[in-house]
Amino acid sequence: MRVGPGAMLWEPLPGEAVRCALCSHRCRIAPGARGVCGVRENRGGTLHTLVYGRLVARHVDPIEKKPLFHLAPGSRAYSVATAGCNFRCGHCQNHAISQVGDRGAQPRGEPVHPEAVVAAAVAAGCHTVAYTYTEPTVFAEYALDCMALARRAGLRNAWVTNGYQTPEALAAVVPLLDAANVDLKAMSGAFYREVCGARLEPVLETLRALVAQGVWVEVTTLVIPGHNDDPEELRATARFLAGLSPDLPWHVTGFYPAYRLTDAPPTPVATLVAARQIGQEAGLRFVYAGNRHGRGGEDTACPSCGGLVVGRTGFLITHRGLDRRGGCAGCGQEIPGLDMGGTP
Repeated sequence: MRVGPGAMLWEPLPGEAVRCALCSHRCRIAPGARGVCGVRENRGGTLHTLVYGRLVARHVDPIEKKPLFHLAPGSRAYSVATAGCNFRCGHCQNHAISQVGDRGAQPRGEPVHPEAVVAAAVAAGCHTVAYTYTEPTVFAEYALDCMALARRAGLRNAWVTNGYQTPEALAAVVPLLDAANVDLKAMSGAFYREVCGARLEPVLETLRALVAQGVWVEVTTLVIPGHNDDPEELRATARFLAGLSPDLPWHVTGFYPAYRLTDAPPTPVATLVAARQIGQEAGLRFVYAGNRHGRGGEDTACPSCGGLVVGRTGFLITHRGLDRRGGCAGCGQEIPGLDMGGTP
């Protein structure tokens, strides 16, 4: 168990600078300065985390809100976050907690020990602890301590992440990680540079690594009119994901103007329907059109017989057609995922 502000994955550089190796920015941080995330600070040649055990959010959520549709459908996740993020997305819906304001001040947060997180998750009847809302990479030390305790308590661990970890960080996280929803924001390097302040390739590498190492992965792409909704770009995304696994669920979700990205309209339903069809044509067996509830785009159908195995309206489960083994109740076809059978 870690105590105090010491950070993981960094190396000293000349002149008391340090190099952080937690995310793919690999920030060189001068004495007294902070990394891109705003929550890792060089104090006299030693890298410190400013957010260990300082939660800005903790809630009991439906697992479908993450979204993770193939991790114990209908179950609940105890969701936690600290301040900070290593991206600068212009459309961030959680910018009030992800974007650290005054770089000279202590990031806000309520002190909560990892044992308290897991105890609260168990008391609330949660199946999973989710590290979400902001970017869990920037509070990896705290997340890892929570994850070890959660695993001991019989809970699953899930990250909702931008996928910008270094291989070194993944090596530390994967042994305790059951599932991840990774934002693949676009298949355009320009989009990542201009909208997110990051690069595309490290995200693709993270996806390859997570799938190869057996972590259950679902992917979300927020479809923004005029920015990443070109059919050819969506087709490239779908082909990449299908190349990783045809069973990898892809969530294409609707955009609403937010934060600094207000020049685009809400995503038309027709665009999401077309994106879903593109994913299916590319060979993906589970493509979900989200954030426009009540149109059937969030239901899980059996890839063998076409029967409805999980019906959803928003975050509510309206139909369960799974047997206790996690297969289709109609034909027995296994539905890929974690803890799909039985009652969560």
